[in-house]
Order: sequence, then structure tokens, then C-alpha cells
Amino acid sequence: MVLMFLNGGGMRGGPLHSQLQGAPLLCHARSAPKYRYYSVDDRFPAMHAVPAGGGSVVGELYDLPLTVLRDHLVPAEPPELELGVIELEHGASCLATVLRESFLDDPRLQDITVLGSWRAHLA
Repeated sequence: MVLMFLNGGGMRGGPLHSQLQGAPLLCHARSAPKYRYYSVDDRFPAMHAVPAGGGSVVGELYDLPLTVLRDHLVPAEPPELELGVIELEHGASCLATVLRESFLDDPRLQDITVLGSWRAHLA
């Protein structure tokens, strides 16, 4: 089992939530304030760690079996994202999908860090 921070389509009610195969939601959570947060063509969000000027991202923390991560969630993620380790607001670490470095200059990125929430952006 791993702690997995979800901040987009994998959250409850999202199009990828079924990929969690019933894994339990532990709590609502926030990242540490060290990430830029992007909308990628309004299709999905992406976070990227920065040394300064970052914000906190709203999400959900799940207790996810590794087999579910490997066989269901990761294959459903877009190619712009990869697994990474992030820091939560209280200093704990967990897994999350993060923006691949090679996509940082992608013109489809819209910075939504000020909102810090995928649902707020979509609204």
C-alpha cells in the first residue's frame, strides 16, 4: 500500500476515480506550498515543484495497493504526467502524478496556481 495524492480526475466524482478500484479515501489534503499548478488544455491538472513562487494544491489522499497503481491508475494517466514524490502541507511525503520536465514549455499549459484546485478551475 502507498499513500497517493490525487488532485484531478482521480478524485471522487472524476473520470479516473474508478481506476482506484475501491481504494479508501483517507482524507482531504493539501500539498506544501511549493508547486506550480497547471491546467493542460482544460483536460487535466499537473503540478510541478519549484524552488520559489509555488502554491498549495488541494487534493485527496488514498491508501492505494501497488497493484492498483501499476495496473489501473498509471496506465490511465496522460503521457505528460509521471509518478513523483511530493510533500504535503504538514511535511509528510506521498506519491502523486506530476508534470514531466519535458512538458514545462508546452503551450497548452495554463497556470492555475492561484486557484490551487482543479474543481475551482473547472467551475
